[in-house]
Amino acid sequence: MSSSEFSNSTKVLIETLSAIEHQRWSHWQSYLHSKCEKNDDGSLTIPKDLVEKWNKQIETNYSDLTEKEKKSDREQVMKYLHYILEFKK
Repeated sequence: MSSSEFSNSTKVLIETLSAIEHQRWSHWQSYLHSKCEKNDDGSLTIPKDLVEKWNKQIETNYSDLTEKEKKSDREQVMKYLHYILEFKK
């Protein structure tokens, strides 16, 4: 589906949500980089314990996450939920 098929309000919502997604991704990348070992060649090495933790989370359905992990996901959703609710009006 091309962007020309959307209404102007939908295009605005897409751009708003895309900006939020980029901000979320940038924040995550900054966090990830801060936890990594910086190698002489400029690459990064993720510590083994974090790889294991994040692989476990990747493989876990939302319903099976800990309450702390679910809360973290909900906090992310709250950053953009009001845009979606406003769009539905």
